[in-house]
Amino acid sequence: MAHTSQEPIEVLLIEDNPGDVRLVKEVFKDSRLPYHLSVAKDGAEAVSFLQRHGAYADAPAPRLILLDLSLPKKGGLEMLEEMSPQLSKNGVRVVILTNSEAERDLDESFTHGAVSYMVKPIDSEKLNLLLETLKEK
Repeated sequence: MAHTSQEPIEVLLIEDNPGDVRLVKEVFKDSRLPYHLSVAKDGAEAVSFLQRHGAYADAPAPRLILLDLSLPKKGGLEMLEEMSPQLSKNGVRVVILTNSEAERDLDESFTHGAVSYMVKPIDSEKLNLLLETLKEK
């Protein structure tokens, strides 16, 4: 599906840390990309959002998911493993934003379809570069 410059990129940020949410919002605001950012505070809320359950019946389908691995209620890796087939079928790109530098987390993330893995603190230049790259696709 070609992406025109007028339509915003639907982004779902799955993050429980308010400081990281604020930083990601600032990076998007500073980027020249048209975007619409939704935020889920834990894995269970994210699954409801993605499956359009309850309050999320009208939730937009994201093209990009920014996923923290350490989440309350349902961990990021567990969520990614469950949702991976549906996400890849729909062409959704998943970027991991985490404190974990563990090789196992990195391997599991890519095994389950993540396209990038960034260790916090989030580097706004790297995130901007990633966004520009994803815009091209």
